[in-house]
Amino acid sequence: MIRLTFVTGAGKLGRSKYDDDAAKTVTSSLRELGYTDDRGASCVVECAGSFKSQHDTGKNLKTIVVFPLIKNTLAEMEELDLKEKGPAILEEGSPQQLIAMASINTFEKMLTSKCPSWSQKKACVAVIEEVKEVVQSLDNKLMNGTPLIETEQEFYDTCDLSSLDSKQTNTKNEMQKQVEEGKITSSEKEKLLNQVMDKLQALEGDIKDAPDNKKPKRLQKLSSQKAKLTERKDTLDAIKASPPQRLKHQPDIEKLRKEMQPLIKLEKETNGRLLSIKEISAISRKEEIEDDIIYLEVSISIFSFH
Repeated sequence: MIRLTFVTGAGKLGRSKYDDDAAKTVTSSLRELGYTDDRGASCVVECAGSFKSQHDTGKNLKTIVVFPLIKNTLAEMEELDLKEKGPAILEEGSPQQLIAMASINTFEKMLTSKCPSWSQKKACVAVIEEVKEVVQSLDNKLMNGTPLIETEQEFYDTCDLSSLDSKQTNTKNEMQKQVEEGKITSSEKEKLLNQVMDKLQALEGDIKDAPDNKKPKRLQKLSSQKAKLTERKDTLDAIKASPPQRLKHQPDIEKLRKEMQPLIKLEKETNGRLLSIKEISAISRKEEIEDDIIYLEVSISIFSFH
């Protein structure tokens, strides 16, 4: 914002230098142009299109201070600034942004508190991989001689691949540790067993073909891999699965499920006949409860890894 000051009069000693109607002429012209008189106006964008009368006692001058209408409003200026800088590389508050910007120490704390389950840690690894691809794409852009826009440069300067590699390695180690300690759910155990069985099946096919191709070293390598996978399968078989991680909003979910039980019963009893207004209202409430439960179930953590 800029400020324009019109001198329209003075005190006794300088009054004769100015027309008596100067102030009136300026203010009436401003009002015709859509300006408003605002005694509290100041030099900020929000005061665009206003004016105020002042008496500068130090200089003994009477003035009209004008804050002109400007082409770009505050919102337009912010939009213009965004266009110049470019869009954000990662959405503010998203898992990608939280992981990319966190220090190693902060990330380790986040991993413990926000990703307690093996599945959440696996999802975290996938998110880190996505961020690494973004950083690599910017690196390739620079290597090709293409300058980065402001938001890209800021992101590139604060997020490096070595830090992401460390976070990814740390997460994988924690996943392995969790399996070794048997802290996985039945569905996670089943998923891991299926992965091992698929790899064993593929190896057995390779081992069967190896003698025909006369590759003893390859056969030895495949046999070693099979032994390790078999050992891993036995380890997984021996794990007693843990119950699923208690949800963040578990008490609220249980309360809603309890409220829904009589509504489910009512829905079954009224199936196939015309409903009263009270019954329609009750069944509608059941649908609202179902939506609330879904919302609370997915609100597991700040990362929202599922």
